[in-house]
Amino acid sequence: MATLVKTTQDGRKVEVTGQAITLGGKLEAVELIPVKDHPNRAKIFQVMPEAAYMAGRVALTEEEGRIVLEALANGEAEFLSNPKAIEERFRYAANRREQELGIE
Repeated sequence: MATLVKTTQDGRKVEVTGQAITLGGKLEAVELIPVKDHPNRAKIFQVMPEAAYMAGRVALTEEEGRIVLEALANGEAEFLSNPKAIEERFRYAANRREQELGIE
């Protein structure tokens, strides 16, 4: 299930699906970067003075950022409780351990 964050000026939807932030249905980011920590913050504030976060190329306000953070937390909780995901994490850990020990 996708959580709509906003629609861009060109009509594409910014949504959170699971642990991914998508733009027009394509992966844009997996985390938010506060604009104050972004290397291009001056340019971002020029274009969108109310920007608080960046999700890839998409600037988000404080409220939109809150929606994204909440949806990402819900996606992570769902992922962590999913039996298939748990099985995959154990399989990955076992393979990693075998690789470290030289067992292949």
